[in-house]
Amino acid sequence: MAVQTRHSSRKGNVDALFLPSFCAIRMVFAVVLVAQILSFVLVLAPLNPGIDTWARLGLVSFFVQWIALSSAAILCMARPLLSRFSNVAAALISYLLLLLVTAIFSEIGYMVLYRDPMLSPPTGDHFSFLLRNMTLSALISAVALRYFYVQHQWKEQVRAEARARIQALQSRIRPHFLFNSLNTIASLTAINAEQAEEAVEDLADLFRMTMRDTEGRVSLAREIEIARRYLRMESLRLGERLKIEWVLEDIPDVEVPALILQPLLENAIYHGVEPLPDGGCIKVNIARQGRQLTMEVENPVPAGSSHTHHRGNRLAHENIRERLRLAFGRAARVVIENGESLYRVSVRLPLDPVP
Repeated sequence: MAVQTRHSSRKGNVDALFLPSFCAIRMVFAVVLVAQILSFVLVLAPLNPGIDTWARLGLVSFFVQWIALSSAAILCMARPLLSRFSNVAAALISYLLLLLVTAIFSEIGYMVLYRDPMLSPPTGDHFSFLLRNMTLSALISAVALRYFYVQHQWKEQVRAEARARIQALQSRIRPHFLFNSLNTIASLTAINAEQAEEAVEDLADLFRMTMRDTEGRVSLAREIEIARRYLRMESLRLGERLKIEWVLEDIPDVEVPALILQPLLENAIYHGVEPLPDGGCIKVNIARQGRQLTMEVENPVPAGSSHTHHRGNRLAHENIRERLRLAFGRAARVVIENGESLYRVSVRLPLDPVP
């Protein structure tokens, strides 16, 4: 547990760093592209008329890409260390590292590229060469770091707003869940006091589990356990009228938004099983499908009640859709199949991290 806590803390520190991961392929491609654009800009103002444009472009591109990729590699390797500092300190250290890389490779470039007499700048131009490179590096690095910081602040604000909306949506489910559970306990009190006591204990455990996660995420195993406890409470009330069929295949160790399954099961019982005189069977199918996790709940529908069932489920489904949209964007979906005798809801979540 202590090792897991330290790992989560380190991951949280890295996520709080304003710098993006320069180890990512997309980021490396962006660095190469921006460096090449800069090379074209620099070539438009030739320093040595004796060299043709294409030769000058080749030399400038080689030199700029050298500095850009080396800077990206340094920031990539230094990212875990930078995450231990505040963003202000990390920005200052990054800025100094970028200037240091520019200074080192400017010296190397001057000695290597200008060894040829045809490429050598006028005598005494060494200082001008270094000053020009350092000035450009200082300006470009400051603009880039400022851009990354503003982007990070904007993303943090979006995440904060999304978390607030998710918690607000989730808070609408908990009272409804609580009231239905209390009604179940109340109906059991007069029939079987021992079962009512067990239901109270299950309800306490359920709320302890759902309230423990302040970010609205729980492990998939915990979400299944919450659903099983809820179904056990309903089984105490409905008895043999409620049948559950679980199909769990290749369950991954992932986190999902809390209280996704329970509202679907609650609707399946209230709108599907309970109105039937003989009850019915609810099928719960959870499986990995490629890079997606599918959670499917299927229940019988009383004859002639399809439209009523759809309207009764609308609030829960819209709530779940909105929470998934805020958490995963377009990568998550809620698919509903409303037949004459069966009602099926499929929740599909991405297993890959969402950027």
